[in-house]
Amino acid sequence: MEKHHHERSTFSGKLGFVLSAAGASVGLGNIWRFPYLAAKYGGGIFLLIYIILALTFGYSMIVAETALGRMTRKSPVGAFGKFGKSKWLSFGGWINAIIPVLIVPYYSVIGGWVIKYLIEYIKGNSQKLAEDGYFSEFISNGTSTEVCFLIFAFLTVAIIYAGVRNGVERVSKFMMPVLVFLSVLITVYSVTRPGALAGVKYFLVPNIENFSWMTVVAAMGQMFYSLSIAMGILVTFGSYMKKDVSIEGSTKNVEVFDTAIAIMAGLMIIPAVFAFSGGDPDTLQAGPALMFITIPKVFASMGLGTPIGILFFVLVLCAALTSSIALTESAVSTFQDELRWHRKKATVIVGVIMILLGTLSSLGYGPLGFVKIIGMQFLDFFDFLTNSVMMPIAALATCLLISRKVGVEKIEEEVVAEGGTFRRKKIFNFMIKYLCPIFAAIILLSSVANAFGVISM
Repeated sequence: MEKHHHERSTFSGKLGFVLSAAGASVGLGNIWRFPYLAAKYGGGIFLLIYIILALTFGYSMIVAETALGRMTRKSPVGAFGKFGKSKWLSFGGWINAIIPVLIVPYYSVIGGWVIKYLIEYIKGNSQKLAEDGYFSEFISNGTSTEVCFLIFAFLTVAIIYAGVRNGVERVSKFMMPVLVFLSVLITVYSVTRPGALAGVKYFLVPNIENFSWMTVVAAMGQMFYSLSIAMGILVTFGSYMKKDVSIEGSTKNVEVFDTAIAIMAGLMIIPAVFAFSGGDPDTLQAGPALMFITIPKVFASMGLGTPIGILFFVLVLCAALTSSIALTESAVSTFQDELRWHRKKATVIVGVIMILLGTLSSLGYGPLGFVKIIGMQFLDFFDFLTNSVMMPIAALATCLLISRKVGVEKIEEEVVAEGGTFRRKKIFNFMIKYLCPIFAAIILLSSVANAFGVISM
């Protein structure tokens, strides 16, 4: 393993970075979150807006965070601190660092749900999973949800414990090809079901009649989650990137990979739901329950429901693990950099935090169901706090850091360090200085207003 600046690990090269960064991006945000948001907020018009935002806002943030990490060789706190001692810089670094610590516990709870469903499909219980009330009964059972959560958390921590190349990079190199293969296989099966073409059309063809302001807000919020921006991951992964690896080329690969998987996730789920329900709007707007309640019903109605269910949840498990690994790696890196802890000690401490906070979310629909924060269960509250409040603030802090302290010229120097080009420099400059901060503020204000009932999403 190569060492840089106080024994800092590195990825082996471009492939290692791209697959690890893509693994961070391609997770439950794509397979679980993207399809239900697309189904709820207009199908094709949501997809079009998302792609436009990913190529502008998303691109700019990925380049900014990756360049910042490689330039400083630090995780978020150290990267922000490199440019001054002011309070807002310290706040910006820490909010980027704390987000993964808060996300990975509840993310691991959902990963535990995936494990439960995969086990049940392997046991041949596809009809049982399709029964009304099964999911509600499962998540209200504190023992079952906690055991599944702990299994998923252990898998994540064990991989992180192995290190950057032996753990993060090696697992990503194995899981991402598997994920792509399964995505293609299930997509082909889904779109060839009788009645599925109406779902394909709904998802791929923009219809202006389905447009609303909340379509834009939902697409912007999904972009944070899906591209893993404004949560410290890309700063951390950038700090592991070698100088001879193209930032712009790697960013393009991550963009394409992430968007392609998101589109395939939509094609896996939305046409199948259309075929099952006949395009019933209520079924399409099942929201977060789409994957755990509606999809098992869809699979149960198919001739090959059990094997397709197994393949689907293996796919989801791979996606969930690659993202949880990235989130945990970012947190571990911060502890290593700021507290000078050895990697193994940092991993164990992060694991303990993951279990403590994750247990709240795991039991939040069961034994701790009586506890609510602004009307939300623990898992929903942590999701709202990180995705709708903290990530937009983190994005604002990053934009201010680049435009006021670092300078676009310094970012350009880092981007072309290996002798490459910065083809989208003008877009980057305009987005970072003007539109990215505006978009982040819109997401923050809209999401908070929705949470307190001022507007409806």
